[in-house]
Amino acid sequence: MNLFERNQKQRNFFNEKIDSYDQVHETYMETKKTLAESLDKNTSKILDLGAGTGLELIHLFELYPNASVTVIDISENMLNELSKRNFSKNVTIICGDFFESNFGNDYDAVISTSALHHFKPEEKLILYKKIFDCLKSNGLFINCDKISLSQEEQNNSMYELENNIDNYKHIDTPLTVENEINILKQVGFIDVSSSKVDKSDYSLIKARKGN
Repeated sequence: MNLFERNQKQRNFFNEKIDSYDQVHETYMETKKTLAESLDKNTSKILDLGAGTGLELIHLFELYPNASVTVIDISENMLNELSKRNFSKNVTIICGDFFESNFGNDYDAVISTSALHHFKPEEKLILYKKIFDCLKSNGLFINCDKISLSQEEQNNSMYELENNIDNYKHIDTPLTVENEINILKQVGFIDVSSSKVDKSDYSLIKARKGN
């Protein structure tokens, strides 16, 4: 199954989960708040990858009420719920695949929560380069996402992806923190760091584009 087909599988999965999504992901609100609080104080133009129903934007707009946010998500049902939120007037919504959508440019920050743990390392190399290119100088990429706690755990999930994906509606394939950081450095990010959040299998990774 190629990347496009896998992404469409993800789209179907999340469209079907719309009724329970917020209930599940509200347990991650402290993590989402941590992401918003990690932004630079002068942040005004933001790209959110995998915004879902916009839970992580609730606290972000409390901190940055005048921010302009572009969100990209593959699930139209999720984005329909986001469009009902009271801050939606400040949000440009794009329904699409990360690898096919035009990100735009000159963002102060690109953020993502619980969305990028579905891709192989070689796919993340492409995606992270795309993120790097859309940031302005000194821009910040913050990814708060599920991680593998060991190389063995990562290898096992990749094996399932390569060999058994037809048996699942959805497969998580998180990388270790070390592998995430290595890919970010490969595409040119500097000052790459990770920190723990309130979920043991999550990490907040910050990476900065140089001047």
